[in-house]
Amino acid sequence: MAALKGYGLCSMDSAMHFPCPKPFQAYKRKSSKWISPKAAVLPNFHLPMRSLEVKNRTNTDDIKALRLITAIKTPYLPDGRFDLEAYDDLINIQIQNGAEGVIVVGTTGEGQLMSWDEHIMLIGHTVNCFGASIKVIGNTGSNSTREAIHATEQGFAVGMHAALHINPYYGKTSIDGMIAHFQSVLHMGPTIIYNVPGRTGQDIPPRVVFELSRSSNLAGVKECVGNERVEEYTENGVSVWSGNDDECHDSRWDYGATGVISVTSNLVPGLMRKLVFEGKNSELNEKLRPLMGWLFREPNPIGLNTALAQLGVARPVFRLPYVPLPLAKRVEFVRMVEEIGREHFVGERDVQALDDDDFILIGRY
Repeated sequence: MAALKGYGLCSMDSAMHFPCPKPFQAYKRKSSKWISPKAAVLPNFHLPMRSLEVKNRTNTDDIKALRLITAIKTPYLPDGRFDLEAYDDLINIQIQNGAEGVIVVGTTGEGQLMSWDEHIMLIGHTVNCFGASIKVIGNTGSNSTREAIHATEQGFAVGMHAALHINPYYGKTSIDGMIAHFQSVLHMGPTIIYNVPGRTGQDIPPRVVFELSRSSNLAGVKECVGNERVEEYTENGVSVWSGNDDECHDSRWDYGATGVISVTSNLVPGLMRKLVFEGKNSELNEKLRPLMGWLFREPNPIGLNTALAQLGVARPVFRLPYVPLPLAKRVEFVRMVEEIGREHFVGERDVQALDDDDFILIGRY
């Protein structure tokens, strides 16, 4: 009691007017059965972080219509923090070259190397600066359902237009568990399901997607298994984006895909737009395939990070465990840029093969 009075919580002069407890004797039990105060037995229920504001609220059909979505790179300063100036330039280049959406802090954006604070900050920054010009799809997926719920609530609270969700990886789960995991976040807003068994160790079978498609919030699937799976979805009315750049031309024009969620468009957004907007173009597709192959010789985003550094549009800073491609591959990239045409690539500086000493590798950030 003395302690409470010392903080002013029991003072009737306080603006808050906290009531002072009665003497302890008033709470003596009148029977042998003790009854808990009502405030301690509230039902255990979850209140969503829901907003009724519609400034950035997006209809799921608007997401379904997107054809070129870039999985945007996150550039860093020498101390490992975000280089927002370079990031803003990259987003502006995407907008100027006709990309309709960006995946923020996905695999390419290295969300796997970020804290959730960094995740949500970059999603919010992107919405705040560019949300009127391009659709912002935040990667708020996790192998932990609890974390996926929390991050998705926060992502929509800061204005993202849609969420990207992966199935639980490493620990994996049953098919029923997978459905329950996605359903726990699907009600919050437009959602793209991301199937990449090479990273998760577990395929998302079509029956899971068809079950989830009962929700009006399912925008579609980013599919990396191949074009037969793409065709199965499109024939059943599920929107799908190719998750493989080297297959996206055929996915779009032969198998009915809506478009592509692309890594290559970080480098040549105008050519990638042409590939998915302007009809079949086997010549352009073949011209870009060596570049696509080069980008994925090592796990993404190693190739992309190396390329953007050599184009001078991002500092040559790598958060470990990613390290740049070896010198021979860096020289090969310079030749590819010259063959395709420097004017098609992002940035204005001459491409160069950086030396090993030019790169900064950071383990603590």
